[in-house]
Amino acid sequence: MKKVNFKPGNMIYPLPAVMVSCGDTDHVSNILTVAWTGTLCTNPPMAYIAIRPERHSYPMIRESGEFVINLTTAKLAQATDYCGVRSGKDRNKWTDCRLTPVPADTVKCPLIAEAPVNIECHVQQVLELGSHHVFIADVTAVHVAEKYLDEKGSLHLEDAGLLAYSHGTYYSLGKALGHFGYSIRKKKTTKRKSTTKRSKTYNKKRN
Repeated sequence: MKKVNFKPGNMIYPLPAVMVSCGDTDHVSNILTVAWTGTLCTNPPMAYIAIRPERHSYPMIRESGEFVINLTTAKLAQATDYCGVRSGKDRNKWTDCRLTPVPADTVKCPLIAEAPVNIECHVQQVLELGSHHVFIADVTAVHVAEKYLDEKGSLHLEDAGLLAYSHGTYYSLGKALGHFGYSIRKKKTTKRKSTTKRSKTYNKKRN
């Protein structure tokens, strides 16, 4: 595959497009859309978001040290985009997008009821890198929609139609290509089929 030396930039795609809620449930709160977010650590569970200091939500998060990462779906695509291009200075995004604020367990920020997963976060460190400041946080609570849990309590997020962002465009996650570790998992189906064929042939001969 022939390559062209492209200018340096942020080309790690796709990314999760999440709605981050911040502020106080009872007073002033806001929602902003963030694509520069991810997991940092398993134990303890940690996540991060990267935000420009000029964003309306930046001082809310900086001063409170709290935020909630709300995963998004295809049904929430329009709200996700709206919360990324409109400012909370001028608009009430909760009302405009018909989103429902719900009290959290460990932070004062509201959860978005319509999101399939809500991740409560306490800021531990802020890295002032340049255009964006990175909020490194501990995950203090996670809420998941019951509809995506099976009878054994296993979570099936593949049924949620999660949203992804790639180079300026939103996408809904599509066809599954394999589960984690499938590339080295031993195949057993071939042997079972061959055994079944042999048994059918043997029974025909006997009959």
